[in-house]
Amino acid sequence: MTAPGTPPGGAPVPPLLIACALGIERLALRAGGRGGAPGPVTVLRTGMGPRNAERALARVLGDAAESPGRRAGPPAAGVIAAGFCAGLAPGMHPGDVVVADETRGPSGSTPCTATDVLTETLAGAVPGRTVHTGPLTASDHVVRGQERAELAATGAIAVDMESAATLHGALRAGVRQVAAVRVVVDAPEHELVRIGTVRGGISAFRVLRAVMPAFYEWHRSLLLPRR
Repeated sequence: MTAPGTPPGGAPVPPLLIACALGIERLALRAGGRGGAPGPVTVLRTGMGPRNAERALARVLGDAAESPGRRAGPPAAGVIAAGFCAGLAPGMHPGDVVVADETRGPSGSTPCTATDVLTETLAGAVPGRTVHTGPLTASDHVVRGQERAELAATGAIAVDMESAATLHGALRAGVRQVAAVRVVVDAPEHELVRIGTVRGGISAFRVLRAVMPAFYEWHRSLLLPRR
């Protein structure tokens, strides 16, 4: 019998790892992840903050920088940092989707892979929602007010705590195909402290639940022969 993720007569399909920080994010992703994946998919809850993200990735994937040739699990085809974020650009709304073309953090910037595939498939997966593409920057705390404006002035379109650390951890483990997709839960005109927070959070949850088909298509694109 062929094992799951193994095409008949072929090698096993490398798994996709989707990392998120919060239990509510994992719930949304797993609820939307029924069928359609080209191979094994793991949704990993890392815990909040950059340190937890890097530690979780090192635990699951190993760390090639510290232990060359040693891994905790099978090599992943790719790693996606997913979950919620704060939008930085004027005109953003809760439920908008951010596809990072790069993540920015204390360890530098990390270019993302096949963002065109994600942008195109997300537009179909979440019709009526705006999909933004641009730099996703890091913070170790919730960003509001003037600090949000200062980060926007750097050219970043959104901010979260874990994406940059997640992708950096993936690279340290030897994974080369990485991406970050976040759903806006608050924005310059819709900050978390406002009364619309609950409604915005529900909207973001529903959108996050709908993104898995785009992740599967991204995973599938990684398996195609390179030209």
